[in-house]
Amino acid sequence: MPVPTVYQEVQRTPEFQELRRRLRAFVFPMSVAFLLWYLLYVLLASFAPAFMATKLWGNINIGLIIGLLQFVSTFAITTVYVRYANRHLDPAGAKLREMIEEGEV
Repeated sequence: MPVPTVYQEVQRTPEFQELRRRLRAFVFPMSVAFLLWYLLYVLLASFAPAFMATKLWGNINIGLIIGLLQFVSTFAITTVYVRYANRHLDPAGAKLREMIEEGEV
């Protein structure tokens, strides 16, 4: 039977499991929300072109606004993720690194 590596041993620790849970708790819901938001844009562009072509100001229409909001939402999600990682993921990762370096795993 092969001897597990330190990384395999770390994966079995409760601290690693908690870190993975915290990451998934953020990434999966946020990914689903963003994909649904993008899908809405694609569906509106495909099936409601008259709505998307509705002019708001001059040559600015709803489709352009929603398209630009796709970029805004990407930057917003990135900002929220960085804050979440700084508060919840990085401290847990640092603790795991210390455990490995000190040979506690």
